[in-house]
Amino acid sequence: MSIARSIDPAQVGFDPARLARIDEHFARYVDDGRLPGWQVVVTRRGEVAHCSTYGLRDREAGAPVQADTLWRIYSMTKPITSLAAMVLWEEGRFELTDEIGRWLPEFADMRVYSKGSTLKPYTVPAIEPIRVWHLLTHTAGLTYGFMQTSVVDGLYRAAGYDLYPPADVDLAEACRVFGELPLLFQPGTAWGYSVATDVLGRLIEVVSGQSLDSFLTERILRPLGMEDTRWYVDGADGARLAALYAADPATGRAVRYDALGAMAYEKPTLLSGGGGLISSAADYHRFTQVLLRGGELDGVRLLAPRTVRFMTRNHLPGGQDLGTLSTGGFAETTLDGIGFGLGFAVVDDPIPSRVPSSVGEYYWGGVASTAFWIDPAEQLTAMFFTQLMPSSSWPIRPQLRQLVYSALVD
Repeated sequence: MSIARSIDPAQVGFDPARLARIDEHFARYVDDGRLPGWQVVVTRRGEVAHCSTYGLRDREAGAPVQADTLWRIYSMTKPITSLAAMVLWEEGRFELTDEIGRWLPEFADMRVYSKGSTLKPYTVPAIEPIRVWHLLTHTAGLTYGFMQTSVVDGLYRAAGYDLYPPADVDLAEACRVFGELPLLFQPGTAWGYSVATDVLGRLIEVVSGQSLDSFLTERILRPLGMEDTRWYVDGADGARLAALYAADPATGRAVRYDALGAMAYEKPTLLSGGGGLISSAADYHRFTQVLLRGGELDGVRLLAPRTVRFMTRNHLPGGQDLGTLSTGGFAETTLDGIGFGLGFAVVDDPIPSRVPSSVGEYYWGGVASTAFWIDPAEQLTAMFFTQLMPSSSWPIRPQLRQLVYSALVD
């Protein structure tokens, strides 16, 4: 499935000449070697106002980015998994305040890191159990091994969980290991980017009685017509998948990264609700539109409007921002003025970041520099796709916001 512009941008408040600045700006990223290629989609009031591609999806093969190119979306999987969990919540299958140990006993009696080293950590009992809302907000105390910022991260790596899990480990086994490792902080007291959404995916499996891939396909992807979204590519679709690149630390140029990129061609043993999906711009556009429209698209309702509004408010304790509560390390967002909802970063105050946005805007991104945001106040969505790791290599996201909002002139 591909995507194309559906309306004259001026009809929805955009200056076409100013929108063209997006392409001019990011073309320079390709021309000087920082990116191999990219795809941008900007919509307003449900209409595609700007849709463009530039550069190559596979630089070595000379294959251009096309409207139907497939992209590894990594952590842009998280909002999809979060929405899936809220589908079950709307059915009354759990409450957000429920202890996850009710379904996942490996998390029933957690301990929290206090001091010591990876060889000899000292832990204390968790005062508060991990609850469902902790998973959705990354306040559970879990972490990622690739963070490289704490002793607990080191314990994850020692157990084999870095950027990817050990070979032949499934989601149930990964969660068993996570339950044996200490938490980074007491649940509900801080914010730490983590495997929480992978654990949420396992919770979906146990509560629904289905594998995560089956549940997502049956309840989210197929109803929305997201035909290109999948866990791996094979057959003829393999040629549509963009190659993965990494930024050379010395030159800043994009260098092919097949050691990791090749994994997208293999059926995964572990279904990662936190980072496992591949998608297209057309598919992710449909996902953003169902959220912008309050849970309904083309006659298919996944969530009630009040649920979407509830998910996209700041759920951090005391209404604090990530700048106050974050434990540091990698995250797909700036921190000051940014809250966190049930699966999304949420803008509480755009001023501290010095980047234009609206209060109530929500968003996320992926480690290969993909990103999206949804602005209910302006009825606007934007998506950027490329394949460059890590996402902190270049300030693509704030620059895209500058360019999009300065093109909005109504």
